[in-house]
Amino acid sequence: MVGFGYDSHRVGKGRKLVLGGVVVDEDFGAIAHSDGDVVIHSLIDAILGALGKGDIGELFPDNDEKYKNIDSQLLLKEVLILLSNFNRKIVNIDITVVYELKKISPYKQQIRKNLANIIGLDIDCVNVKAKTNEKMGFIGRGEGIAAFCVCQIE
Repeated sequence: MVGFGYDSHRVGKGRKLVLGGVVVDEDFGAIAHSDGDVVIHSLIDAILGALGKGDIGELFPDNDEKYKNIDSQLLLKEVLILLSNFNRKIVNIDITVVYELKKISPYKQQIRKNLANIIGLDIDCVNVKAKTNEKMGFIGRGEGIAAFCVCQIE
């Protein structure tokens, strides 16, 4: 089974940019109810999609105060428990981060390693790509960040 996930957030000063549980920028990051980790949010949606179990907003609503500023790694761990309750496991994931304001490439290996550790996968089964939006749209203007994820489960 395969699932697809997507997430995007506006960005601004005074927030950390966290991607895949790795802090990429201390002063300029995602504006969100949680920590705004678009990588993990897109991964959660991909897992839920593969399971046919809705989306991240249904499971962790952004109007629930218990998720305010929450570390998205904790949300991912909850979804991994759900996955195991259905006797499923992740085979591989492929993530693309689209961001204009900072090079993500130097952090890709850290992100891969962190996600592999959380999920219990070999690092070769976790791929992270970094792209810009060639100065087009809200990402190209430096107003936001997005991530796309494909996840295969069995």
